[in-house]
Amino acid sequence: MKLPRLKELREEYGYSQQKLAEMLLIKQNTYSQYENGVRDLPIEYLIKLSQIYKVSTDYLLELRDDM
Repeated sequence: MKLPRLKELREEYGYSQQKLAEMLLIKQNTYSQYENGVRDLPIEYLIKLSQIYKVSTDYLLELRDDM
């Protein structure tokens, strides 16, 4: 499942994929695969990203439009 808000928020915050991968303790290409929907994003990373961006997991999953 592609999650466009991951890229939108990453760019808004000025993070590179490499920086986020380091924050999640994963490789950059793995993060890229999550962002592009090649791999499903594990729940633990979904939660961590929602904490980094201070938004709800529902917002990241596009289930809600309010953060």
